[in-house]
Amino acid sequence: MRLVIIGGGILGTAHAFAAVRRGHEVVQLEREVEARGATVRNFGLVWVSGRAAGELAITLRSRQLWEEIGGRVPGVGFRPAGSITLVRTEAELAVAEAAAAGPTAAERGFALLDPDRVRALNPALRGKFLAGLHCSTDAAVESRQALPALRAFMEASGRYSFYAGTEARTVTGTTVVDDRGRRFTGDVVLVCPGAAHSGLARELVGDMPFRRVRLQMMQTAPLGEQLTTAIADGDSFRYYPGFAGPALDSLAREESQTFTAAQHKMQLLCVQRLHGGLTIGDTHEYDEPFAFDVDEAPYDHLTAVAEELLGRKLPPIVRRWAGVYSQSIDPAAIVTRVRAADGVWVVTGPGGRGMTLGPALGEETADLLNL
Repeated sequence: MRLVIIGGGILGTAHAFAAVRRGHEVVQLEREVEARGATVRNFGLVWVSGRAAGELAITLRSRQLWEEIGGRVPGVGFRPAGSITLVRTEAELAVAEAAAAGPTAAERGFALLDPDRVRALNPALRGKFLAGLHCSTDAAVESRQALPALRAFMEASGRYSFYAGTEARTVTGTTVVDDRGRRFTGDVVLVCPGAAHSGLARELVGDMPFRRVRLQMMQTAPLGEQLTTAIADGDSFRYYPGFAGPALDSLAREESQTFTAAQHKMQLLCVQRLHGGLTIGDTHEYDEPFAFDVDEAPYDHLTAVAEELLGRKLPPIVRRWAGVYSQSIDPAAIVTRVRAADGVWVVTGPGGRGMTLGPALGEETADLLNL
């Protein structure tokens, strides 16, 4: 079977990878020279810890697939580093305790660590905290190099072609015509538009039940030592459904975020890149139109929290950026697949989980289409 995939981000590439692994032929089109959206503007985290119970099985499956992919394609930079969510108040500690004792704790690899055990696991954490919720199943990939590595692997099969700088303009039947008038015909067309809800995606399926979410992030120069796990702060409990429950309700009711964190709906996430620098974020902005520039206050907040947890000054900030991802307004939806016509599907809306869930979503779609 021959697939034409529109969109070169993680969802499009994951669907291509699933199809090529099953012996099919894939042509993938990307309007930019290289994907520039949320796929490369993220942490590269394969994040199991905060996922809701209803999506835990697919998240663990995706984690397994990423590990298999990392063995076949070393360039994606997969590493099973785990994470530690560091808590600084008694109310946050109660949430961590509830998670560590919860019904899915064993599946997630949760363990509540005192400060000495946290530092034994991650010696770079020399700052102030009461405890750490360790998640051994969390992992990371290198978001800026994963897609080129996956494409090179698929190209070696002889059944994959990538057309960069190619904008799909129309889909008639299962034939795609690009902005140069070239025609690409397949048995199936998959449109993976990311946060681009207008244009071709809207022409195919109309207005979709999504919102867009904007975030701000930054990257430091090399830390000079190894951060052996990803880290998060207690504010992250507020933004992940896997921690819902009475303890989180008490936290929200009794303990406010700082002004800046609340205004920008913030959490601290931090992961060390293979080059030694730290990727740190993030914010959540939901009301459009989004600003074209970035706000400095969140970066000051993130720097202060990271330095408190590390117990040292951060290296210089070398990059700052904003990104936008697509999120279904149905909180129960992991991704949305809309059948636009016979053999034509639009797939989008993983809501900031694209990197985590990409391989499993590609596999799921392949099963759905009997590939």
